[in-house]
Amino acid sequence: QVMLVESGGGLVQPGGSLKLSCAASGFTFSNYAMRWYRQAPGKERELVALITTPGISITYVDSVKGRFTASRDNAKNTAYLQMNSLKPEDTAVYYCKAISGVNAYWGQGTQVTVSS
Repeated sequence: QVMLVESGGGLVQPGGSLKLSCAASGFTFSNYAMRWYRQAPGKERELVALITTPGISITYVDSVKGRFTASRDNAKNTAYLQMNSLKPEDTAVYYCKAISGVNAYWGQGTQVTVSS
């Protein structure tokens, strides 16, 4: 059974940090690129960052460049999104997605709220 389980979300003050985790099971994790998306209320889901199979981190949203970093630990079948200097506009549900060719799996999402 394929599963992706996100964790690490929560309420944080502006300027704070969170590290999201995405634990994978049921497939060969090391063969999959891992993407992080987010969806804020009333907005479309957007691709935030990804980590390639060799472990190269790429961010796609200008507003998070220099603040968010994707990583992975293939020994633990887990992907991470380190988020620093968080801003209220980073508030969203964050999802991980595993992709390899035509195969793709989504996690259930974890809420991140940035507020004082």
